[in-house]
Amino acid sequence: MNILAVDIGNSRIKLALFCNGEKQPTEFIDGDNRQSLKKVLTTLWEQVPQSRRSTEAKRDGVIVICSVKPKWTELVKELCKNELNEKALEIGIDKDIPLPLKLCVEYPANVGVDRVVAAAAAYFVVESSVIVADIGTAITIDLVDNDGDFMGGIIAPGFGLSAQALSENTAQLPKVQIKTPTNPVGSNTDDAINNGIYYGVVGLLETVSRHFAEQIGQWPQMVVTGGNASIIKKDCQFVDNWVDELVIQGIVLTYKFYLDKLEIA
Repeated sequence: MNILAVDIGNSRIKLALFCNGEKQPTEFIDGDNRQSLKKVLTTLWEQVPQSRRSTEAKRDGVIVICSVKPKWTELVKELCKNELNEKALEIGIDKDIPLPLKLCVEYPANVGVDRVVAAAAAYFVVESSVIVADIGTAITIDLVDNDGDFMGGIIAPGFGLSAQALSENTAQLPKVQIKTPTNPVGSNTDDAINNGIYYGVVGLLETVSRHFAEQIGQWPQMVVTGGNASIIKKDCQFVDNWVDELVIQGIVLTYKFYLDKLEIA
């Protein structure tokens, strides 16, 4: 099975090609850079072997999108159609590929598809209740129960947004790049801001996981992913697993789950 997984986030687009189960290195692209996106899409798709059954030199693969940014979604779909002569399939409610988990939330249509796909990837492996945290532009911490139902979670500003808010809404505080502290006590303004945001996220993860556990009466495993996850790893001994590119993995698993349900039906 050959799948080009496209994870469209708020800050960038990630593309990863899986050929015969083997993952190629992930490409990271600014979604506003049309030419770079076109080049990467074309280069990756040309690696997919041609279908032996096709008389039009069609590739033996599928392009699957998980997106939280409609503007970039339409751009990727347009490039796939016009440059690759392929229809990109999108995951979501009333989309090409249905969500892999039942959503037990008040407004299912408002839940970010990336949250559900990442949660599904963790649940399919753990096969029991699991907490999934994604440390990116925003921080999301979500709960899946033992039955595989997505229960919802929390959304908080990520490192960059928190640092930006302090800088833009105060008179003298600088904007800092968050990193793992060398000393918990900040001896200057930059370190004080850094440590405040850093330990706030560590404490958020620990507190939320405890409340989620109390909610369902057991301690779920906790899986953490996201571009900034490695920053807090040293102080998060309570985390069970650190997984790179969980959304990308979830895209592939969601498509396979969809195919399995089609075969059963």
